[in-house]
Amino acid sequence: MTKLSELTRSPLKVANVGIPSFAEELRSQGVDVYPVEWSPPLNGDARLGWALARLMDDEGELDGPIRNANETAIGRLLEAVPLWVDVRTAREVMPEMTDRTILHSGPPVDWTDMAGPMRGAVIGALMHEGLADNAESAARLCERGEVEFSPCHHFGAVGPMAGVISPSMPVIVVENASGGNRAFSNLNEGLGKALRFGSYDRSVIERLAWMRNVLAPALARVVRDLESVNLKNITAQALQMGDECHNRNAAATSLLFRSLAPAMVGADLPASHVREVLSFVAGNDHFFLNFSMAACKAGLDAASSVPGSTLVTAMSRNGVEFGIRISGTGDRWYTAPAERIDGLFFPGYGQEDAALDIGDSSITETAGIGGFAMAAAPAIVQFVGGTAETAVNYTREMYDITLVRNPAYALPSLSFVGTPMGIDVRLVADSGTLPVINTGIAHREAGVGQIGAGIVRPPAECFRQAIAALADELSVV
Repeated sequence: MTKLSELTRSPLKVANVGIPSFAEELRSQGVDVYPVEWSPPLNGDARLGWALARLMDDEGELDGPIRNANETAIGRLLEAVPLWVDVRTAREVMPEMTDRTILHSGPPVDWTDMAGPMRGAVIGALMHEGLADNAESAARLCERGEVEFSPCHHFGAVGPMAGVISPSMPVIVVENASGGNRAFSNLNEGLGKALRFGSYDRSVIERLAWMRNVLAPALARVVRDLESVNLKNITAQALQMGDECHNRNAAATSLLFRSLAPAMVGADLPASHVREVLSFVAGNDHFFLNFSMAACKAGLDAASSVPGSTLVTAMSRNGVEFGIRISGTGDRWYTAPAERIDGLFFPGYGQEDAALDIGDSSITETAGIGGFAMAAAPAIVQFVGGTAETAVNYTREMYDITLVRNPAYALPSLSFVGTPMGIDVRLVADSGTLPVINTGIAHREAGVGQIGAGIVRPPAECFRQAIAALADELSVV
């Protein structure tokens, strides 16, 4: 046994937990200090900390009900079979929409509070619908309260970046074969100037018209001839071909193209339309993104509204706020200010030009792909920053806050272990590890478009609110 006197003569080596200033003081006196990052869960809130402890107690009275609820919710998510079955106009499949309803990404937000990219997308959508001749008249409609705004999520839909969907826009119809529920997303416009990034110049409006008049009818005809396309199978294959199905969709788009091309060539469609559609899809590596998002939405909606479940069923951003939903409290949002994105910028742009985090596309991470599956797509770091090792580490980190490993989505770089799936709000709150999201960066001003891509995490406050609400729901004191 070491004597105390011997310890006092030995060089001190100190592990400093928490407060950095303690370490700085010791270093100033020549002491070797090993900092350990730690902070109490939920910002040290004693009442919520006690509630979290009870929610996590595997020997407490809530353990059985919460475990059973999570097994039900995650079972529905794992069993989901998202099939692309149709393309329709938004108004056809969402009858609650009016001629002046505009859907947007993220939790609810009013025109007066909207971020620049979303304002630009709304302006473009109103011009596309023929409700405004120019940006000024579109803005006046919004200022007079003549446009009804609602989150895509409130209509069973999702849209990337600004996420704007107007009544006549075509949407992908995805049906969950195991649950019968449906989800929707708009069609991907490609890179460059696009409505989803807030651009609304003539080229954007013309492309939207072509997508409605040519692209959508052709896709609808083909998918009806095929009867359906299994999106789960495409995602599983793409993850083994270098995609993560959020910001990298090259393999998934190619697989979808292989399904579409023979059927489109054989369909009774104008030859010029076939050429245009196939060229458009072949030239847009992100075309599958919106299919991926709708597929994830269909699975997560099936897992929603299970009393007592701690599963996160939505993460979404509107450029002003970040919002999450959990299964146990249904459609309720828990929100906090949106974060800045840490990433790579196109030449000529920097952080001062960037909008805050925006888009429904984080539905992919919520379902266990995208940033959670970056180990499958090391090349993604060329787009969002970091190294191939960084990509693998992001995935490994996400296992700590999820309920299962998804056997359908195997990761070659991790010996074919399934992706981390099913974010547990308790594990996030207890560990302080926040979900990782890879995402595009829009310019903060309307009409400019995409200026980069990077990595972002949700604000911890969303999870604190969700824990408080769940504690109330379960009468945890």
